[in-house]
Amino acid sequence: MNILLFGPPGAGKGTQSAMLKSELNMAHVSTGDLFRAAIKNGTELGKQAKSFMDSGQLVPDAITIGLVKEVFQTLNGKNFILDGYPRNKNQAEALEMLLSEMSLKLNKAIFLQVPSWLLVERLSGRRVCEKCGTTYHATSSPPKQEGVCDKCAGSVIQRSDDRKEVIEERLKVYYENTRPLKEYYEGMGYLVEIDGAGTSAVVFGLLKKELN
Repeated sequence: MNILLFGPPGAGKGTQSAMLKSELNMAHVSTGDLFRAAIKNGTELGKQAKSFMDSGQLVPDAITIGLVKEVFQTLNGKNFILDGYPRNKNQAEALEMLLSEMSLKLNKAIFLQVPSWLLVERLSGRRVCEKCGTTYHATSSPPKQEGVCDKCAGSVIQRSDDRKEVIEERLKVYYENTRPLKEYYEGMGYLVEIDGAGTSAVVFGLLKKELN
């Protein structure tokens, strides 16, 4: 089964995707990770993406679909979880065309519903290791030593796009551009909605029920 996992920033898409990848051996296609890798490597695409991400804006479709296509070409028949793309109806239509061209199909579009106040709380407290990418939270799951990763001793920082003012802008952009996705995928017969406000274990249990 190939699925899209979507919802606002901080809804838990990355956490749930990682759990699905581990348990079901699916390929995790995260555009956020692709962008950050390109930024870290200093590629031209990375430089372009960074200017948008740092201000809380969406990365243009032309940049995103190109990265997604490159990843699809390496799947070799493995089922995938799309995380972070598409974010609007135009992107969804472009994705459907790309999937058709590559003889692939999306089976379900799963939406994680989380209240805005909880999203701001989650994101503003998020901390990430610069070296290995391990994620922490300033209050609920901090590293054992402040600012130092438990796994690799790298620097644990707050991403520039997790500042409160940027989070609020990201949510504003999300609500303006992404809500029509629910209507689009509902019309396609793919849409499933899940309560994403619980713990990661609770949400994962709900998610697995939908995939059985």
